[in-house]
Amino acid sequence: MSRIVTYLIFLFGGLLFAQNPIETAIDTSSIRIGEQIEYKISVDKADNVVFPKLVLDSLNRVEVVEELKIDTTPTKYIKKYLLTSFDSGRYVIPRQQVLINNRKFITDSLLIDVATVKVDTTKQKLFPLKSIKNQPIVFDDYKSYLWILLAVLALILLYYFFIFRKKKEQIAIEKRIPPYELAMQRLGKLDEQKLLQSNKVKLYYIELTDIIRTYIERELNIPALESTTDELMNTIKDFNSIKTLDLPKETVHNLQKLLQEADLVKFAKHKPILEEIKGHRVDTENIINDLKPKQVEEDEVVE
Repeated sequence: MSRIVTYLIFLFGGLLFAQNPIETAIDTSSIRIGEQIEYKISVDKADNVVFPKLVLDSLNRVEVVEELKIDTTPTKYIKKYLLTSFDSGRYVIPRQQVLINNRKFITDSLLIDVATVKVDTTKQKLFPLKSIKNQPIVFDDYKSYLWILLAVLALILLYYFFIFRKKKEQIAIEKRIPPYELAMQRLGKLDEQKLLQSNKVKLYYIELTDIIRTYIERELNIPALESTTDELMNTIKDFNSIKTLDLPKETVHNLQKLLQEADLVKFAKHKPILEEIKGHRVDTENIINDLKPKQVEEDEVVE
């Protein structure tokens, strides 16, 4: 009878042992700080197997480096984990829970030893510190600068828009004023600016020649603003030779002399004396008066 009982105990114990479908293993039980251990859980094939999210010691002295994909053999599912530790000592990999067809199975705990790394400075060559590596440039690093640049560009565009619009409106107003009246108004404003008292001789001559060139272009229909002095004078002389303008030779001569003197001031840094400058101002007004078309008086008709 006792033999039968003993046989049954061994039989059922063997069946229980055979029914455990989980195996755990590690490739080594002893590592040095920073080295890795391959921790493996093997489960007999079943319809529904859920491997654990490893729960290690609460102080994180043993860490999970990587959780690998499940390997499959004809009879088993194998899940591998890479572990490491940066603290020397003896640690336990605690038991883990695996679900197989919604049934809970518990793995065995395993013991590992982590040893420090001994460095012999007499044999081990010491290397210099590595330089700091620059991080790759990403868009977010310069996003704030981009917004600032766009804001500055918008302000510049608005500024030039209003300046251009104001200048356009000013040109439109000037076109409504007769050429002679506009020239006289501009000469008066030039006198009020007192550029000579501020020693701004070059700016004075730029404005003076612009006044007379604008008048010639509007009154005589000659492209004076975009022409050089020689081109302008050749055009005036050509028109004058065929009696289109019928200007006195003295007026043509004075105009040429005035423009040439102004070119010396603007481009050759020539600086005339104050009496010469005042003389050029008077010559400008006289030339404009000479170029002004003469009004033709109609004969009175006596009935």
